[in-house]
Amino acid sequence: MPRNRATASPLFVPSKITRAQQRDARAEFAQARTKARLVQPAAERPRNSGTDADLQPVYPVSGRPGPASARGGRLRLPKHRLTTATASGAYPFLAEAGLGAEGIFIGRDLHAEGSFCYDPFALYNSARIEGFTNPNAILCGVIGMGKSALAKSIATRAIAHGYKIYVPSDPKGEWTGLAQALGGQTIALGPGLPGRLNPLDAPQRPAEVTEEDWRTEVRKRRLLLLASLAATVLKRDLLPMEHTGLDVALDLVVADADAAGTVPLLGDIAHVLGRPERLDAALGGQAGSLGHATDDLAHALRRLVHGDLSGMFDAPSTVTFDPDAPMLSIDLSRLGSGDDTALVLAMTCASAWMEAALADPGAGRRWVIYDEAWRIMRHVGLLERMQQQWKLSRGLGIANLLILHRLSDLLSAGDAGSRGRVLAEGLLADCSTRIIYRQEPDQIPAAMALLGLTGVEAQAIAALTRGRGLWKVASLSFIVQHLLHSRERALYDTDFRMAA
Repeated sequence: MPRNRATASPLFVPSKITRAQQRDARAEFAQARTKARLVQPAAERPRNSGTDADLQPVYPVSGRPGPASARGGRLRLPKHRLTTATASGAYPFLAEAGLGAEGIFIGRDLHAEGSFCYDPFALYNSARIEGFTNPNAILCGVIGMGKSALAKSIATRAIAHGYKIYVPSDPKGEWTGLAQALGGQTIALGPGLPGRLNPLDAPQRPAEVTEEDWRTEVRKRRLLLLASLAATVLKRDLLPMEHTGLDVALDLVVADADAAGTVPLLGDIAHVLGRPERLDAALGGQAGSLGHATDDLAHALRRLVHGDLSGMFDAPSTVTFDPDAPMLSIDLSRLGSGDDTALVLAMTCASAWMEAALADPGAGRRWVIYDEAWRIMRHVGLLERMQQQWKLSRGLGIANLLILHRLSDLLSAGDAGSRGRVLAEGLLADCSTRIIYRQEPDQIPAAMALLGLTGVEAQAIAALTRGRGLWKVASLSFIVQHLLHSRERALYDTDFRMAA
């Protein structure tokens, strides 16, 4: 027979009684229990079908009979006075009501025991959350905790809400199958592949912009792209005369392309940079002679034409951008993982080509997802392009999602105070949503410093299980369990190669 256990509320403090009174109370309880058992014959008691006799109920389903049942309002407890601060100890946790039912279904809020939905555009437009100033988000977590599944789930479910998805860099080719399953478009770039992208393609001119203003804007974008490509290859900032050489070479190539009815190419830029006499002739007597100041630029851009990236960005584009496609991804998995320079150059060219869609104000609201962003953090040129996209996210109608393994990856952008570190920390500051999956213990101090986590939040991210993450949406915090459909689970599987 199991022992009877007595429980008491922590808010009730019984009066002190003597040992004799305790003995009498125990005797009365034993008599009441015996009397209650005799009220109903043993043969008439309902029995469960279980085999363990100790698990049978002591009282019938109607409850304990007699005056000892505490029914009928006869239970009287002595008064106990306490402050509201002390009384709140009985309910120390207050769960947020969530972000509302509008938006993408993510999963279950573990504290509020309710559904958790998220839509950065709806939150920004409603202005219900103080401090939510932009739709950008950052997602980080150690390998195997489900952050990739969450990013793909957000992309899939966002399409059902009318959003479009752009993945300008897919270093591992994980988004190709998802894009194809959703009826999207994938452009695979690499040696021997048929895909070609001309990063100097001019975006489609918006209807409200004049032809002259648009030509000026396109020229500025092309100059920024060429400078970023050259600085990446040279691994240094460009000199003033090198900037002048790029400026003059671009104008010459664009003029030749307009006269021939073609489009400017990177190979044409490299060819003109290798001819200083033509650059000097175009300059006239304005700034003296460039001489051999542009030799390094010519050799740097030559890598895109005759080096390891030849055949991808040195010809007119073989693919056209489909603005109606629900998802567009750039598959860079064929570029290998040895040297990041080739990947960064390809990402820079692909991002410039994709800006044609991002700059269109009539293209609707879109998500731009940067997977494996830890490889981007070490290159200032890409960080500068991303910073511009982060700053203009509200005007462009885009939500940027940056995916990292550790928050300390942001610190790999450079030494404290360097240009790269400032840009990386600026991207984090411009993210009103921070999603943190489990972090290793040695990464907790960096997470607390970068995100301003409380001690409770820091303990939480160190013990999160698979699929659970800490969502910091402006000043609000949630622990959310990501829920997946069985079809989604099969579609997002990134560990299929580890299976037997």
